[in-house]
Amino acid sequence: MIRGVVVDDESLIRSGFRPIPDAAEDTEVVASVPGGRAALRAQRAGLPAAGGAR
Repeated sequence: MIRGVVVDDESLIRSGFRPIPDAAEDTEVVASVPGGRAALRAQRAGLPAAGGAR
């Protein structure tokens, strides 16, 4: 299972990209955040970083 975070400052872009990896059997989007700092906070909170690495 590949888990990742969708990161973009535009919420419309994030909402548009989120269904793409969710449609695949072996991928899951665990968070959608507005920027790099939010992605780092999500990772520190225990969510996977982009690419599924912890």
